[in-house]
Amino acid sequence: MADHKKHIILMVSDFFYPNFGGVENHIYYLSQCLLKLGHKVVVMTHAYGNRTGVRYMTGGLKVYYVPWRPFLMQNTLPTFYGTLPIIRTILIREKISLVHGHQAFSTLCHEALMHARTMGYKVVFTDHSLYGFADVGSIHMNKVLQFTLADVSQAICVSHTSKENTVLRSGLPPEKVFVIPNAVDTAMFKPGPERPLGNEIVIVVISRLVYRKGADLLVEVIPEVCHLYPNVRFVVGGDGPKRVRLEEMREKHSLQDRVEMLGAVPHARVQSVLISGHIFLNSSLTEAFCIAILEAASCGLLTVSTRVGGVPEVLPDDMIVLAEPDPGDMVLAIRKAISLLPKIDPQVMHERMKKLYTWHDVAKRTEIVYNRALKCPNQNLLERLSRYLSCGAWAGKLFCLVMIIDVLLLRLVQLWQPEEDIEEVPEFTVSNNHQD
Repeated sequence: MADHKKHIILMVSDFFYPNFGGVENHIYYLSQCLLKLGHKVVVMTHAYGNRTGVRYMTGGLKVYYVPWRPFLMQNTLPTFYGTLPIIRTILIREKISLVHGHQAFSTLCHEALMHARTMGYKVVFTDHSLYGFADVGSIHMNKVLQFTLADVSQAICVSHTSKENTVLRSGLPPEKVFVIPNAVDTAMFKPGPERPLGNEIVIVVISRLVYRKGADLLVEVIPEVCHLYPNVRFVVGGDGPKRVRLEEMREKHSLQDRVEMLGAVPHARVQSVLISGHIFLNSSLTEAFCIAILEAASCGLLTVSTRVGGVPEVLPDDMIVLAEPDPGDMVLAIRKAISLLPKIDPQVMHERMKKLYTWHDVAKRTEIVYNRALKCPNQNLLERLSRYLSCGAWAGKLFCLVMIIDVLLLRLVQLWQPEEDIEEVPEFTVSNNHQD
């Protein structure tokens, strides 16, 4: 059983509100549920536009928007050591007991975990993505991940496929990696009061229109389905570099009246788009979990998805039709889904989703991982360096050098700003006794 000692947790990622996406939602909902369990949660991310400094969100969630500017895909420029003084100040000011980093792409997350380990804090890392092994980007990313995970206390993945992928990429012992799935806010994603009427079948697509999300598959699948079924209409929500290809396809096949392009859809409007449809189509080429499928199922839509990554683990077989990431197979899957539609009751599906996935359950399971991490023995510098050395002939030596410099810089920062000069924040509690 997890002991109910109160922890002070620092969540770190480049991805957070006001940006919207799977990682951002995960951090927000997990933090809210941990607050309800009596822990204190602080989030650290980079500044978004003029949103900088300290902000408070629902339930007393404190967010540090560090004045670092993103340079690519909402990531901060990797500085290695530039973030050390500010991370050290936050860790001491907030009396943090554990640091939890999110997402392998986040440079801020990797730097924070490195500095926290140098200062002797226990760290947990959650990987939200699947990555390949062959292309140049993946090879570099895997080395960065290996560096970070060489020294984490525990790691969390969002699906069993993601766990296998992370263990292979990072060389982390499997017993240190836990699988805790994402969840869905079923109170927000409810079916409409009544199903869309008439003979028309609406297929909804909501995703970023990029290669990784299979936008090129959509370009081939949509005209074929429209040709087979004159009563099918598509609603496509999302933006990205591949939007142009979809627009061209719409023009080429004269489908302007049957393919509606909504552009980027704010998260608050996703539910209203979903309930206008009958089938949700996910064409991702790689996916660790896919929260969008949960949101669609919670709104009572039957899902058609590519059989990639962790997707087959997400929903029971009668709620989803899986297909290979091939246009012909996807068209067959959509045909099967259309034939199954009369048996689907959105309200029954919603009730099942309520029981299957809750953020409270995710928080309880994460709490167990935190307790395990805090019980890990402390390691001295030599033990930590030996773990980095085993990361590769050249990489191991480079990682050790990076860590030694980090330790020396920490000593300098401690001389420049002694710990006793950093003011600790006063206790601040928000009553969680309000009615849900």
